[in-house]
Amino acid sequence: MGVITSANVANAIVKLVAVDALPALMGNLVMGNLVNRDFEPTLAQAGDTVNVPIPPTLTANNLAEGGTVVAQSPNLGNAQIVLNTHAEATFQIPDVTKVLAVPDLLHLYMQPAVVALAEKIENDLLALYSQFTANTPVGTGGSAVTEAVIDSAETALFQAKVPASQPKYLVVDASTYSQLRQITRFSEFQTAGEAGLRALIDGSVGKIKDFFVFRSQFVQKTGSAPVTTNNIAFSRDGIGLVVRRLPQPLQGTGAIAEYAELGNFGMRVTMSYQPNTLAQQFTVDVLYGGAVLRNTHGVQVRS
Repeated sequence: MGVITSANVANAIVKLVAVDALPALMGNLVMGNLVNRDFEPTLAQAGDTVNVPIPPTLTANNLAEGGTVVAQSPNLGNAQIVLNTHAEATFQIPDVTKVLAVPDLLHLYMQPAVVALAEKIENDLLALYSQFTANTPVGTGGSAVTEAVIDSAETALFQAKVPASQPKYLVVDASTYSQLRQITRFSEFQTAGEAGLRALIDGSVGKIKDFFVFRSQFVQKTGSAPVTTNNIAFSRDGIGLVVRRLPQPLQGTGAIAEYAELGNFGMRVTMSYQPNTLAQQFTVDVLYGGAVLRNTHGVQVRS
């Protein structure tokens, strides 16, 4: 039977916090759950560059009888994403042992930290809208979005040869989402069936013109009188989010760290003692970078 020591208890507390942190973060992400996430449990530092390979384009040739194949020399595409954001949220717990006895207290402390990180990631990913320049923006700033605007966005992605097997997403702000719910053909049972009923009663747009529709409070706005809302329509490979592990603190410094990793996402949770406040300090941090992977796989939808 193992002996319970202060070191064991300290490690158990950090693990408990780490296990609770990541599911809460994923639940607060919108863009972070839609884009192409690249995560490897390798150590990295802020400022490092990660090369994300992009499949090449090949052409089909007609092989005539007695002919020979045409050898192609495709160049593997490459998108460089810089790990330029080290986001952190720090809080202190005066009596950390209560966390072990009352798990609900952990949620009270963790939730604000996790939400802060999620908001930072969302804001950075939605700020990439201006890098979608290959397709002409649709819609007009300061004007309500219409069915024709959404149709134009979907057509633009189809003409850009976005694979039909890839889901397409439309992320809009609250006002634009409200405008979508009021498009008559998509919000009435007699014209849209069950989907229209959900939009009318539940307030959920769901899917429109082959787009899965989501709303975010962090859609970027520019200009003034009228303000332009820069919504984004894109496929998964349009935007990349790269996350890497941060190194462990030096041994003997009094800090203990654990990694919280789930799927293609990971963060670090560090606990240290603060003698000035006689409290345990927790820092939840993540190292990441975001960039447009395929310019043709996204289009600005203005409203």
